[in-house]
Amino acid sequence: MGRLTSILLMGTYLFLSLGAAMALYTGGSDTGACIAAALATLAVCFAIHNFVNQYLSERRLSKEIDLVRDAHRLMVEAIDVTQKDMVELADQMQHQRVGRTDELTTEVKMLENLVLKLGESIEERLADWQAVPGPAQAAQPAPLSRQEQQAIALIETVRQALIENRVDLYLQPVVSLPQRKTIYYESFSRLRDATGRVLMPAEYLSVAEPEGLVPSIDNLLLFRCVQIVRRLAKQDRRIGIFCNISLTSLRDEVFFPQFLEFLNENRDLADSVIFELGQDAYAARGAMEARHMARLADMGFKFSLDKITSIDLDLTDLQRSDVRYVKIGANLLLDQLMNIDGKPALRFLKDIHAGDYANLLARYGIDVIAEKVENERQVVDILEIEVAFAQGHLFGEPRAIKEQVLLETAPPAGFIKSTLPPQRRRA
Repeated sequence: MGRLTSILLMGTYLFLSLGAAMALYTGGSDTGACIAAALATLAVCFAIHNFVNQYLSERRLSKEIDLVRDAHRLMVEAIDVTQKDMVELADQMQHQRVGRTDELTTEVKMLENLVLKLGESIEERLADWQAVPGPAQAAQPAPLSRQEQQAIALIETVRQALIENRVDLYLQPVVSLPQRKTIYYESFSRLRDATGRVLMPAEYLSVAEPEGLVPSIDNLLLFRCVQIVRRLAKQDRRIGIFCNISLTSLRDEVFFPQFLEFLNENRDLADSVIFELGQDAYAARGAMEARHMARLADMGFKFSLDKITSIDLDLTDLQRSDVRYVKIGANLLLDQLMNIDGKPALRFLKDIHAGDYANLLARYGIDVIAEKVENERQVVDILEIEVAFAQGHLFGEPRAIKEQVLLETAPPAGFIKSTLPPQRRRA
């Protein structure tokens, strides 16, 4: 009880005692009786004061005791939980050694098969180029043309880039509108030659694709992309990443079963990995590719379509195939706009407002992403038709993942080189 409160109560008690004495005095009582009444009233007030004060003190002490008991109980529970966690941590560390070894064994086996296939493809083409066309030329094979020599050199550069782990992954942000907050990333793969120069896909695919090397390269880079996603997920960086997957990967009878087994062991990546195909590739998929896509969907993985050439989509088919995103070029999307009675509409859906297109796809569980956004004017137009996501250099160019992260997901040093067969040389 505060000092001021005590002073006020004392004053109140004196006032009551004096009031009682004055009441008796005005009633004709003598002075002694008045003084006795004042003292009696004062004694009663003090008695009540002491009783209330003791009650409040005991109540406060009881609460403090309860708090101490609760704190003690929580401390005991925390000690028990800590001891239990320490025991579990020790068990996990013991099992992690074994689990990590098995995990590396699975990944190394996949890499071994992929690189062996890549090496065999390279060696087969080199053997074809160096083969003698006829018996008369057995002693002196025809010299290679300049174009063939350049192709061999480029293929060897790709081969060495894979052997020496000069494979970089670039990420480009996909943002929400209008906040421009990064929600997803799209991944791109790049190879580097011995000098560190980045090889763009258009440069080496022109040679690798006719020689049948693209499937092996696609598979290896796809596997590497998932490794990076898993590495980021371990750092609690839960963000979606679009990874390109080709039809050749989906129908590869050697790669895909192993890749499926690898994903099955990492189902926690289902919310972080979105497999992306081109619209034409999706339309050209066969029964095997569709079946393998369905198996990925059963694990919880989703799909995206890019390289859209027509936005008149079969939404029921996309929903059935677990396609959850479509990336439409900003120019293509905005070129479809037209004005009808002062309202924006789409050329192939003239009877609905242009802003309802994204909502229409959303009813099928599909989000629209406007890609290749290069200027602010496009952003304004995209917002007018209520597209919620965008991608392009305006929001950020593709940037390489830190080298340290790449090193942590790389295969053992020298492993890829050891799996490649000896390279034949032309006599």
